[in-house]
Amino acid sequence: MLSLRRLSRHVLVTSAVCVASGAALAALPSAAHADTGPRRMPPAPFSSLDGRGPDRLTISVADAGNGSDGTYELECGPAGGTHPDPGAACGRLEEIGATGADPFAPVPAGAQCTMQYGGDATARITGTWHGRAVDASYKVSDGCQIARWRQLDPVLPATAP
Repeated sequence: MLSLRRLSRHVLVTSAVCVASGAALAALPSAAHADTGPRRMPPAPFSSLDGRGPDRLTISVADAGNGSDGTYELECGPAGGTHPDPGAACGRLEEIGATGADPFAPVPAGAQCTMQYGGDATARITGTWHGRAVDASYKVSDGCQIARWRQLDPVLPATAP
């Protein structure tokens, strides 16, 4: 059986370790910085399985130059809507999301992009995906924007050269 003196010493040592550990953790720099690149999202399961209901996106495309201009509805979980290929589009969004990346994130501030012009195509995606609001705009005005657009193929259509 522990004596009162030994028990008191044990409590003091344990308390000191807890305080020191908390101080050490508080002194660590935060891992989240706005300038560290693309935003990451926590992994999320398919929306139809987590009780949020299907993901619903409205995709508006203009000046793509290949007959795909217009407004499309895309539902995922299960795939559907007026999008030309909802299964492939939902699959691509899930593929990107499974890596932890946000498929709708803008080009990071300060990114160095090649100066190339990809045309007049623009697109806007609004709605909800994995339970959060989406309002993203796309264009093909430089290398970073072109890559961002192409990353979402087939959610966004290929643009004419």
